[in-house]
Amino acid sequence: MARQFKIDVLEATRLTRQGRLEEAMTVLRDGLSNSPDTDRPAEADAGTSIVDLVPPSPETGSAWTAPAATTAAPVHVDHVAARPASWLDGMLDLVLDASPSARLKARRPRVATQVPVPEGARFEERSFANQAGRRSYKLYVPQSLADEAVPLVVMLHGCTQSSDDFAAGTRMNELAEEHGFIVAYPAQSHDANASGCWNWFNASDQKRDRGEPSLIAGITRQIMDEFPVDPDRVFAAGLSAGGATAAIMGATYPDLFRAIGVHSGLACGAARDMPSAFAAMRQGGSPAAHRSDGVVVPTIVFHGDGDRTVHPVNGTQVVAQAAAQAQGEMKFRTTVTSGQSPGGVAYTREVHSDAAGNGVLENWVLHGAGHAWSGGSPSGSFTDPNGPDASREMVRFFLKSSRAERTRLAAIRPRR
Repeated sequence: MARQFKIDVLEATRLTRQGRLEEAMTVLRDGLSNSPDTDRPAEADAGTSIVDLVPPSPETGSAWTAPAATTAAPVHVDHVAARPASWLDGMLDLVLDASPSARLKARRPRVATQVPVPEGARFEERSFANQAGRRSYKLYVPQSLADEAVPLVVMLHGCTQSSDDFAAGTRMNELAEEHGFIVAYPAQSHDANASGCWNWFNASDQKRDRGEPSLIAGITRQIMDEFPVDPDRVFAAGLSAGGATAAIMGATYPDLFRAIGVHSGLACGAARDMPSAFAAMRQGGSPAAHRSDGVVVPTIVFHGDGDRTVHPVNGTQVVAQAAAQAQGEMKFRTTVTSGQSPGGVAYTREVHSDAAGNGVLENWVLHGAGHAWSGGSPSGSFTDPNGPDASREMVRFFLKSSRAERTRLAAIRPRR
């Protein structure tokens, strides 16, 4: 049973907004160390190899960062030393004020990620604005783009990441060349969140045509207006805060996004404010069904059961929230398989299929894996190159789901 939530969130918030980050971290850490019990994935005690985030420190500009190692080998973590505050990795990103002093402390110099662009392809920066603000985004148009309508994948980065960093780490541009689809990488503004996190935990950013969902939907529609995008093949995926935001997009725009991918994220409504965000990341939230229209948005989830930044129960909650949209007569058939990636990461894959045998929901549990994009490139941050290829599996799921959806719609449309 999870222990009582004893951390003084308001005091930590007050100290952080005054720029007293080290004192805020002390409050948060003391809240955990004073308890005889810690609530964390059981697998974290098994001595497994974990790729996870490095806690804030003066050396990292008081922001959570990727491990310093740049090789493909997993990072080994001293679990005993890390236990008192392991889940706090990145918590200050939630409470950092958007004031200039806070942004200055949160940012740190970093070398721009170079994303290779094949001859004939385009990877350009654009922007979109509406009543909720303005966001820039990178758009990748492959050289292999067909003349017919093509898919669009919207990729939502995690905290402290950039569009280029996320593109490099996920290798989604390479898959775009292989399969002939367009990729968009919306970028969070540091004016909206000091550490570049999507504000998934704000109630005002969980609603259709409001806040950040309206901006991401606007970017998507802007691209659809300019390029030959197939409206039945528009998808969203993200990591961590970006994964939580992808879940929000699926919940609020089921007519726009036909499938979503959530990596190490949380369900829509898992938190409604800052204190509940702390709790949800530590032990899971209490998300309810966001709609009642019976539309199940196909969803694929990846989550490491050694994740100490976002508790793995959140991945299960993402799937459960999507399944809860099913109409009463819709029954899922569940199959469970297990395997191991070429890099040695074991996984369990649970697939929920409809009556026609089409996989509607997939949940990949990565055993011993931490808070990182599975199968990603070490040229990007927050990646675990040894895991199953999450990008390739998401694309496979997206394209298969869209074919199944077209078949289903054709079956129910009246003949002319």
